[in-house]
Amino acid sequence: MTGSLETTQGATTVTAPDVSGNGTWDVEARGVWKSFGSVPVLRGLNLRIAAGQRAVIVGPNGSGKTTLLKILATLLRPSAGAARVAGFDIRSQASEVRRNVGVLCHQTYLYSELTCLENLLFYARMYGVVDPPQRSREMLRLVGLEAQTDTLVRSLSRGMQQRLSLARAIIHEPLVLLLDEPDTGLDQRWAGVLSDLVAERAAQGGTTLLTTHNLERSLDLADRVAVLNRGRIVFSARREDLDVGSFKEAYGRHTGAAA
Repeated sequence: MTGSLETTQGATTVTAPDVSGNGTWDVEARGVWKSFGSVPVLRGLNLRIAAGQRAVIVGPNGSGKTTLLKILATLLRPSAGAARVAGFDIRSQASEVRRNVGVLCHQTYLYSELTCLENLLFYARMYGVVDPPQRSREMLRLVGLEAQTDTLVRSLSRGMQQRLSLARAIIHEPLVLLLDEPDTGLDQRWAGVLSDLVAERAAQGGTTLLTTHNLERSLDLADRVAVLNRGRIVFSARREDLDVGSFKEAYGRHTGAAA
């Protein structure tokens, strides 16, 4: 059921439209559970995102958004279930997954005592990027941090660190981007740049899964949106079928929270 919301055996499935043209999935999760102690955070979650898809997940705090992205990025192991990212199994092929994804989480994964350029050079070399100095400077220009090339990361504002973290995440041109609230700390201008970047990647066949608390911005970033609540996807729709008002209404109806 391409482009529809399916429910099977108590687990909710959001099936993103297959825009890849070849029926392949860049992100696929099947029956994923994650518990911390006796507390379940994800409850049998199923998710499929096709190559070139821009998928956005929204949900209240504690709904499992960050946990889901960390599992897909191999930063957490699921308690049960299976997932593949960029064609690789997150359990048995974790190193291949990591080579093919770019991740932006609440942690910046930046080295505070290194400069902006030194941070990007480190990651470029780690990923085997051709000509690390040139690529690193290209990324600094892309995120508007040329003037901070030799500035220590600890001296940057939160918004600048977020932009540098985005540069770090895409420096190796990953097949899949996993972005957890990437608009945090960004002003309106740079939020717009983020939207353009995600759209450009999609046009080139890149796949993006991101989370945000901003329902209006999610519609600017997505081909498809989904609502995650209490560890399950409870609503999914194509961007073209929604406006801000209808999305806020659906969000409130399925979460019991004000949008």
